[in-house]
Amino acid sequence: MGRTGFLLSQEYKTGRNDMSDQFGQEQAIRKLAPGKLVIASHNPGKVREIAALLGPYGIEPVSAAALDLPEPEETGTTFIANAELKAMQAADLSGLPALADDSGLCVEALGGDPGLFSARWAGPEKDFGLAMRKVWDGIEAKGPDAGHDAHFICALALAWPDGHVEAFEGRVDGILVWPPRGDKGFGYDPMFQPLGHDISFGEMDPDAKHAMSHRADAFAQLVKAVF
Repeated sequence: MGRTGFLLSQEYKTGRNDMSDQFGQEQAIRKLAPGKLVIASHNPGKVREIAALLGPYGIEPVSAAALDLPEPEETGTTFIANAELKAMQAADLSGLPALADDSGLCVEALGGDPGLFSARWAGPEKDFGLAMRKVWDGIEAKGPDAGHDAHFICALALAWPDGHVEAFEGRVDGILVWPPRGDKGFGYDPMFQPLGHDISFGEMDPDAKHAMSHRADAFAQLVKAVF
């Protein structure tokens, strides 16, 4: 039991190859029971989206901001490493299970940038209008043959106060558009048009986005594993 009564859990065995250890033995995936869960983010848009995805599973989400938890320095070299860092700190400080997201926009013409530094491109003021302008200017600087292909990556890490962590990664491919379109999303959503669609994430109904985004992809994997 954690400091504030963290969720009781149980474990089950999985035979999936990617869950085997170096000796080929099955590893335990921890199940998550209904109850309180910290969403380890101070981004209101991200908190709303994750809370909506958690809705059907009996989870009572509380944001890191509501608990006045500090934002850790993101020192990981992968999206999963950063998500794990944030989730583990929130779980340790709150005594509750915590779910963290680390996500970013990867632009082919920019060699994968802004990638891990997607939030930093928006500066301390979190001005994603500025960040989108920087992305587009960077593409234009590559010349007329530069492509507009891009993808979003989302890593989700679920941590318990005892240090146990489960992590999942999702992806969605698309192209970048200019000028940005729509105001329903957040971050780089208004300039990202997913493949197979003719509108941007910023123009897309939230329920439609939740069904096919990078975060939805990672979340579907999480749901299959822990609920």
